[in-house]
Amino acid sequence: MTPDKEALLAEELKVRRLRRIVDLTAALLWQTDLTLDQAQKLVADAKARALELFPDKGETFDLIYGSRFRRILIERYNLQ
Repeated sequence: MTPDKEALLAEELKVRRLRRIVDLTAALLWQTDLTLDQAQKLVADAKARALELFPDKGETFDLIYGSRFRRILIERYNLQ
């Protein structure tokens, strides 16, 4: 396998892992009885895992997934 293909495969695996982390976090937020503090910690942990996979992409995470998590927290915990 060429180095380019290996790099592409590694990147795809990281993206899949991130997608699973985000989907699992969203499911846990919707389906479990967490306090607001616990839910916010779960979101922070998901972001920390994302930054382990993609360092220096915190702003990108916030743009793509932050609004999704905010929407869930607002609906689930009746925030304004």
